[in-house]
Amino acid sequence: MTSLLFQLVSVFLLLLAPLLTSCQQLLQPVDCSAIYQQNRTKPSGVYTIYPAGKSSAVKVYCDMTSEGGRWTVFQRRMDGTVNFYRGWNQYKTGFGNPTGEYWLGLDNIYHLSNNRKSELLVNMEDFQGKKVFARYSSFSVGAAGGGFVLSVSGFINGGAGDSLSYHNRMKFSTFDKDQDTWPWNCATSFLGAFWYNSCNYANPNGVYRSGTNSTFSAVGVKWQTWKGRDYSLKSISMKIRPVL
Repeated sequence: MTSLLFQLVSVFLLLLAPLLTSCQQLLQPVDCSAIYQQNRTKPSGVYTIYPAGKSSAVKVYCDMTSEGGRWTVFQRRMDGTVNFYRGWNQYKTGFGNPTGEYWLGLDNIYHLSNNRKSELLVNMEDFQGKKVFARYSSFSVGAAGGGFVLSVSGFINGGAGDSLSYHNRMKFSTFDKDQDTWPWNCATSFLGAFWYNSCNYANPNGVYRSGTNSTFSAVGVKWQTWKGRDYSLKSISMKIRPVL
């Protein structure tokens, strides 16, 4: 009798586990997609998510409209008010303000992209008001111990061209932690921080400048396959969501 009762309790707990997990996500959403699932009428804006569990509360900007919505924005440039030329520790933990320019932090991006299979959307705009995007059907960032390696594939062209695949399989580099494949430091040479190869086709964390400026080549907020090497974008945002 005791054995039967134990078996019944075990089965009940197994059946209950998915419901408990679902309830926990409703109370503590891991990303903007979970917030969207709670209420599909919620507008784009700043929300609190828990990418690594209940003790990891962080505020992010949720894009509920672009390409079907549900996007968690982890990087955004729009006016040059935040300095993005920063060291490893700040890129690891994050900086800025989700109401404006910010970087969510490599630790958080790692957790977001490893909770479930994820995709990436990169929205951008030039100083003439033209907007384009690049989308990738698979996106993830590895753990800190491996250097936060970028894995990206499945390019979908929204007019921007593919400036990110060149950076696939690269570790993240900053001016005080050089992990690129160039003999010198890409971060110090191009005044940014990114998954540099040798060195870059994309430099979204570069110096905020106004359009074309070749005085210091390729140091701006660059997406080379769209505007070339020396054009610095008016805005760019990188965002992630789980693949349903």
